[in-house]
Amino acid sequence: MNKIIKKQELTRPDKEEDRMKHVRVLNANAEPVFFSYPAVKEIDRVVREITKNEPEYDFMADDGFGHSLWVIENAETVEKLSQLFEKVPAFYVADGHHRTAAAALVGNEKKKNNPGHTGNEEYNFFMSVVFPDDQLTIIDYNRVVKDLNGLTKEEFLTKLSEVFEVTEKGEQEYKPARLHNLSMYLEGKWYELNARENTYDDSDPIGVLDVTILSQHVLDHMLGIKNLRTDKRIDFVGGIRGLKELKRRVDSGEMEVAFALYPVTMKQLIDIADTDNIMPPKTTWFEPKLRSGLTVHILED
Repeated sequence: MNKIIKKQELTRPDKEEDRMKHVRVLNANAEPVFFSYPAVKEIDRVVREITKNEPEYDFMADDGFGHSLWVIENAETVEKLSQLFEKVPAFYVADGHHRTAAAALVGNEKKKNNPGHTGNEEYNFFMSVVFPDDQLTIIDYNRVVKDLNGLTKEEFLTKLSEVFEVTEKGEQEYKPARLHNLSMYLEGKWYELNARENTYDDSDPIGVLDVTILSQHVLDHMLGIKNLRTDKRIDFVGGIRGLKELKRRVDSGEMEVAFALYPVTMKQLIDIADTDNIMPPKTTWFEPKLRSGLTVHILED
Protein backbone atom coordinates (compact mmCIF):
# COMPACT_ATOMS: atom_id res chain seq x y z
CA MET A 1 0.00 0.00 0.00
CA ASN A 2 2.91 2.37 0.66
CA LYS A 3 5.15 1.24 -2.27
CA ILE A 4 7.72 -0.55 -0.11
CA ILE A 5 6.88 -3.68 -2.11
CA LYS A 6 7.33 -2.77 -5.78
CA LYS A 7 5.67 -4.50 -8.70
CA GLN A 8 6.62 -4.76 -12.36
CA GLU A 9 3.55 -6.54 -13.74
CA LEU A 10 -0.14 -5.69 -14.00
CA THR A 11 -2.61 -7.89 -12.13
CA ARG A 12 -6.01 -9.07 -13.36
CA PRO A 13 -9.02 -8.56 -11.03
CA ASP A 14 -10.39 -12.06 -11.76
CA LYS A 15 -7.09 -13.69 -10.78
CA GLU A 16 -6.82 -11.48 -7.69
CA GLU A 17 -10.30 -12.55 -6.59
CA ASP A 18 -9.49 -16.22 -7.24
CA ARG A 19 -6.50 -16.03 -4.89
CA MET A 20 -8.43 -13.93 -2.37
CA LYS A 21 -11.02 -16.72 -2.10
CA HIS A 22 -8.20 -19.17 -1.40
CA VAL A 23 -6.81 -16.99 1.41
CA ARG A 24 -10.28 -16.27 2.87
CA VAL A 25 -11.33 -19.92 2.97
CA LEU A 26 -8.02 -21.16 4.37
CA ASN A 27 -7.67 -18.13 6.66
CA ALA A 28 -3.98 -18.49 5.90
CA ASN A 29 -1.15 -17.96 3.44
CA ALA A 30 -0.19 -21.45 2.31
CA GLU A 31 2.88 -20.46 0.32
CA PRO A 32 5.31 -17.56 0.47
CA VAL A 33 5.35 -14.86 -2.20
CA PHE A 34 8.70 -14.64 -3.99
CA PHE A 35 10.51 -11.28 -3.54
CA SER A 36 13.97 -9.96 -4.27
CA TYR A 37 15.99 -7.05 -2.87
CA PRO A 38 19.29 -5.27 -3.62
CA ALA A 39 21.93 -7.50 -2.07
CA VAL A 40 23.38 -6.51 1.32
CA LYS A 41 26.70 -8.13 2.25
CA GLU A 42 25.99 -8.11 5.98
CA ILE A 43 22.68 -9.95 5.48
CA ASP A 44 24.54 -12.51 3.35
CA ARG A 45 27.07 -12.93 6.15
CA VAL A 46 24.36 -13.57 8.78
CA VAL A 47 22.63 -16.07 6.49
CA ARG A 48 25.89 -17.92 5.89
CA GLU A 49 26.39 -18.28 9.65
CA ILE A 50 22.84 -19.62 10.08
CA THR A 51 23.16 -22.13 7.26
CA LYS A 52 26.33 -23.64 8.74
CA ASN A 53 23.97 -25.43 11.15
CA GLU A 54 21.74 -28.40 10.44
CA PRO A 55 18.47 -27.39 8.73
CA GLU A 56 15.09 -28.06 10.35
CA TYR A 57 13.84 -29.57 7.10
CA ASP A 58 15.96 -30.96 4.28
CA PHE A 59 14.34 -33.03 1.53
CA MET A 60 14.10 -33.62 -2.20
CA ALA A 61 10.64 -33.04 -3.65
CA ASP A 62 9.06 -35.20 -6.37
CA ASP A 63 10.03 -32.63 -9.00
CA GLY A 64 13.73 -33.12 -8.24
CA PHE A 65 14.28 -29.83 -6.42
CA GLY A 66 15.81 -29.84 -2.96
CA HIS A 67 14.40 -27.79 -0.08
CA SER A 68 16.32 -26.81 3.05
CA LEU A 69 14.73 -24.72 5.82
CA TRP A 70 16.50 -23.21 8.83
CA VAL A 71 14.50 -21.82 11.76
CA ILE A 72 16.07 -18.73 13.40
CA GLU A 73 15.31 -18.97 17.11
CA ASN A 74 18.09 -16.77 18.50
CA ALA A 75 16.49 -13.42 19.48
CA GLU A 76 19.69 -11.46 18.84
CA THR A 77 19.95 -12.85 15.31
CA VAL A 78 16.30 -12.03 14.63
CA GLU A 79 16.85 -8.48 15.85
CA LYS A 80 20.04 -8.14 13.80
CA LEU A 81 18.27 -9.22 10.61
CA SER A 82 15.32 -6.95 11.38
CA GLN A 83 17.64 -3.96 11.71
CA LEU A 84 19.47 -4.82 8.50
CA PHE A 85 16.24 -5.19 6.54
CA GLU A 86 14.98 -1.86 7.91
CA LYS A 87 17.68 -0.27 5.74
CA VAL A 88 16.63 -2.14 2.58
CA PRO A 89 14.69 0.46 0.55
CA ALA A 90 12.23 -1.93 -1.12
CA PHE A 91 11.29 -5.49 -1.97
CA TYR A 92 10.59 -6.36 -5.61
CA VAL A 93 7.98 -8.94 -6.62
CA ALA A 94 9.79 -11.63 -8.58
CA ASP A 95 6.92 -14.13 -8.75
CA GLY A 96 3.48 -13.77 -7.22
CA HIS A 97 1.94 -10.41 -8.12
CA HIS A 98 -1.60 -11.77 -7.76
CA ARG A 99 -0.86 -13.49 -4.43
CA THR A 100 0.73 -10.27 -3.13
CA ALA A 101 -2.33 -8.23 -4.12
CA ALA A 102 -4.70 -10.86 -2.69
CA ALA A 103 -2.88 -10.98 0.65
CA ALA A 104 -2.97 -7.19 0.98
CA LEU A 105 -6.63 -6.96 -0.03
CA VAL A 106 -7.79 -9.73 2.34
CA GLY A 107 -5.83 -8.08 5.15
CA ASN A 108 -7.63 -4.82 4.37
CA GLU A 109 -11.01 -6.60 4.44
CA LYS A 110 -10.28 -8.05 7.87
CA LYS A 111 -9.14 -4.65 9.10
CA LYS A 112 -12.45 -3.03 8.04
CA ASN A 113 -14.43 -5.82 9.73
CA ASN A 114 -12.56 -5.53 13.03
CA PRO A 115 -13.73 -2.61 15.22
CA GLY A 116 -10.85 -3.29 17.62
CA HIS A 117 -8.16 -3.23 14.93
CA THR A 118 -4.72 -2.40 16.33
CA GLY A 119 -2.37 -3.03 13.41
CA ASN A 120 -0.62 -5.91 15.14
CA GLU A 121 -3.01 -8.66 14.02
CA GLU A 122 -1.59 -11.45 11.88
CA TYR A 123 -3.80 -10.42 8.94
CA ASN A 124 -1.68 -7.26 8.66
CA PHE A 125 1.19 -9.47 7.50
CA PHE A 126 1.70 -12.10 4.83
CA MET A 127 4.36 -14.68 4.17
CA SER A 128 7.21 -14.06 1.77
CA VAL A 129 10.60 -15.45 0.88
CA VAL A 130 13.24 -12.93 -0.18
CA PHE A 131 16.41 -13.53 -2.19
CA PRO A 132 19.18 -11.00 -2.87
CA ASP A 133 19.19 -9.87 -6.49
CA ASP A 134 22.70 -11.20 -7.14
CA GLN A 135 21.57 -14.74 -6.27
CA LEU A 136 18.73 -14.80 -8.81
CA THR A 137 18.75 -15.36 -12.55
CA ILE A 138 15.68 -14.71 -14.65
CA ILE A 139 15.00 -17.39 -17.25
CA ASP A 140 13.84 -16.44 -20.74
CA TYR A 141 10.14 -16.49 -21.62
CA ASN A 142 9.58 -17.31 -25.27
CA ARG A 143 6.75 -16.97 -27.79
CA VAL A 144 5.02 -19.23 -30.33
CA VAL A 145 2.50 -17.92 -32.87
CA LYS A 146 -0.19 -19.84 -34.79
CA ASP A 147 0.10 -18.14 -38.20
CA LEU A 148 1.87 -15.43 -40.21
CA ASN A 149 -1.23 -13.23 -40.50
CA GLY A 150 -1.72 -14.06 -44.18
CA LEU A 151 1.93 -13.50 -45.14
CA THR A 152 4.01 -16.03 -47.04
CA LYS A 153 7.32 -17.10 -45.52
CA GLU A 154 9.18 -14.94 -48.05
CA GLU A 155 7.00 -11.88 -47.39
CA PHE A 156 7.42 -12.31 -43.64
CA LEU A 157 11.21 -12.61 -43.88
CA THR A 158 11.34 -9.50 -46.06
CA LYS A 159 9.37 -7.49 -43.50
CA LEU A 160 11.43 -8.97 -40.70
CA SER A 161 14.66 -7.78 -42.35
CA GLU A 162 13.46 -4.17 -41.88
CA VAL A 163 13.60 -4.67 -38.11
CA PHE A 164 16.42 -7.21 -37.75
CA GLU A 165 19.54 -8.34 -39.48
CA VAL A 166 18.37 -11.86 -40.33
CA THR A 167 20.85 -14.74 -40.65
CA GLU A 168 19.68 -18.24 -41.56
CA LYS A 169 21.23 -20.94 -39.32
CA GLY A 170 19.66 -23.99 -40.95
CA GLU A 171 18.62 -26.92 -38.75
CA GLN A 172 21.14 -26.07 -36.02
CA GLU A 173 19.47 -24.61 -32.91
CA TYR A 174 20.36 -21.00 -32.25
CA LYS A 175 20.02 -19.60 -28.71
CA PRO A 176 20.13 -15.80 -28.16
CA ALA A 177 23.53 -14.80 -26.76
CA ARG A 178 23.05 -11.17 -25.70
CA LEU A 179 20.61 -8.27 -25.45
CA HIS A 180 18.97 -7.34 -28.79
CA ASN A 181 19.88 -10.77 -30.17
CA LEU A 182 16.89 -13.11 -30.75
CA SER A 183 16.28 -16.38 -32.53
CA MET A 184 13.40 -17.63 -34.65
CA TYR A 185 12.25 -21.05 -35.83
CA LEU A 186 10.21 -21.17 -39.03
CA GLU A 187 9.49 -24.02 -41.46
CA GLY A 188 12.23 -26.28 -40.11
CA LYS A 189 14.97 -23.66 -39.97
CA TRP A 190 16.51 -21.49 -37.25
CA TYR A 191 17.36 -17.82 -37.78
CA GLU A 192 19.51 -15.38 -35.84
CA LEU A 193 17.85 -11.96 -35.44
CA ASN A 194 19.89 -8.88 -34.49
CA ALA A 195 17.76 -5.82 -33.77
CA ARG A 196 18.55 -2.75 -35.86
CA GLU A 197 19.53 0.33 -33.83
CA ASN A 198 16.37 2.31 -34.59
CA THR A 199 14.15 -0.39 -33.05
CA TYR A 200 15.07 0.11 -29.37
CA ASP A 201 15.91 2.80 -26.82
CA ASP A 202 18.62 1.83 -24.32
CA SER A 203 17.78 4.89 -22.17
CA ASP A 204 14.17 3.72 -21.63
CA PRO A 205 13.60 0.89 -19.08
CA ILE A 206 10.81 -0.53 -21.28
CA GLY A 207 12.14 0.49 -24.69
CA VAL A 208 15.41 -1.39 -24.10
CA LEU A 209 13.68 -4.76 -23.65
CA ASP A 210 13.74 -7.34 -26.43
CA VAL A 211 10.14 -8.28 -25.63
CA THR A 212 9.22 -4.67 -26.47
CA ILE A 213 11.04 -4.83 -29.82
CA LEU A 214 9.35 -8.12 -30.70
CA SER A 215 5.90 -7.07 -29.47
CA GLN A 216 5.81 -3.70 -31.22
CA HIS A 217 7.59 -4.36 -34.50
CA VAL A 218 6.71 -8.01 -35.17
CA LEU A 219 3.77 -9.33 -33.15
CA ASP A 220 1.73 -6.14 -33.49
CA HIS A 221 2.74 -4.50 -36.78
CA MET A 222 3.39 -7.66 -38.82
CA LEU A 223 1.31 -10.39 -37.23
CA GLY A 224 -1.64 -8.33 -35.97
CA ILE A 225 -1.40 -9.48 -32.35
CA LYS A 226 -2.52 -6.40 -30.42
CA ASN A 227 -3.13 -7.82 -26.94
CA LEU A 228 -0.70 -10.44 -25.63
CA ARG A 229 -2.98 -11.18 -22.67
CA THR A 230 -6.09 -12.11 -24.66
CA ASP A 231 -5.10 -13.06 -28.22
CA LYS A 232 -5.49 -16.82 -28.75
CA ARG A 233 -3.02 -16.86 -31.66
CA ILE A 234 -0.04 -16.57 -29.33
CA ASP A 235 1.27 -18.75 -26.52
CA PHE A 236 4.24 -18.50 -24.15
CA VAL A 237 6.88 -21.09 -23.32
CA GLY A 238 9.14 -20.90 -20.27
CA GLY A 239 12.81 -21.07 -21.19
CA ILE A 240 13.32 -23.91 -18.71
CA ARG A 241 11.73 -26.15 -21.38
CA GLY A 242 14.46 -25.31 -23.88
CA LEU A 243 14.52 -24.59 -27.60
CA LYS A 244 13.40 -28.15 -28.38
CA GLU A 245 9.93 -27.30 -27.05
CA LEU A 246 9.69 -24.34 -29.46
CA LYS A 247 10.74 -26.62 -32.33
CA ARG A 248 8.21 -29.27 -31.28
CA ARG A 249 5.32 -26.81 -31.16
CA VAL A 250 6.10 -25.60 -34.70
CA ASP A 251 6.98 -28.98 -36.24
CA SER A 252 3.73 -30.46 -34.91
CA GLY A 253 1.75 -27.93 -36.97
CA GLU A 254 0.18 -26.44 -33.86
CA MET A 255 2.19 -23.24 -34.32
CA GLU A 256 3.71 -21.55 -37.38
CA VAL A 257 6.66 -19.66 -35.92
CA ALA A 258 8.60 -19.46 -32.63
CA PHE A 259 10.76 -16.72 -31.13
CA ALA A 260 13.37 -17.18 -28.40
CA LEU A 261 14.50 -14.17 -26.37
CA TYR A 262 17.55 -13.28 -24.30
CA PRO A 263 16.38 -13.21 -20.66
CA VAL A 264 15.68 -9.98 -18.80
CA THR A 265 18.22 -9.14 -16.07
CA MET A 266 17.46 -8.42 -12.41
CA LYS A 267 18.82 -4.90 -12.95
CA GLN A 268 16.28 -4.32 -15.72
CA LEU A 269 13.48 -5.62 -13.49
CA ILE A 270 14.49 -3.30 -10.63
CA ASP A 271 14.88 -0.31 -12.96
CA ILE A 272 11.36 -0.87 -14.30
CA ALA A 273 9.83 -1.19 -10.82
CA ASP A 274 11.74 1.84 -9.48
CA THR A 275 10.45 4.04 -12.32
CA ASP A 276 6.83 2.84 -11.80
CA ASN A 277 6.84 1.17 -15.20
CA ILE A 278 5.21 -2.16 -16.02
CA MET A 279 6.86 -5.08 -17.78
CA PRO A 280 5.23 -6.35 -20.97
CA PRO A 281 3.17 -9.52 -20.28
CA LYS A 282 5.01 -12.83 -19.88
CA THR A 283 8.51 -11.37 -19.65
CA THR A 284 10.10 -13.10 -16.64
CA TRP A 285 10.28 -16.76 -15.62
CA PHE A 286 11.73 -17.93 -12.31
CA GLU A 287 12.57 -21.54 -11.57
CA PRO A 288 12.24 -23.48 -9.34
CA LYS A 289 8.82 -22.55 -8.03
CA LEU A 290 8.55 -22.48 -4.25
CA ARG A 291 6.89 -25.41 -2.54
CA SER A 292 3.35 -24.77 -1.24
CA GLY A 293 2.46 -25.87 2.29
CA LEU A 294 6.03 -26.12 3.58
CA THR A 295 5.33 -23.09 5.76
CA VAL A 296 1.88 -21.71 6.61
CA HIS A 297 0.90 -18.33 8.07
CA ILE A 298 -2.44 -18.30 9.95
CA LEU A 299 -4.25 -14.95 9.70
CA GLU A 300 -6.62 -15.25 12.70
CA ASP A 301 -7.11 -17.64 15.61
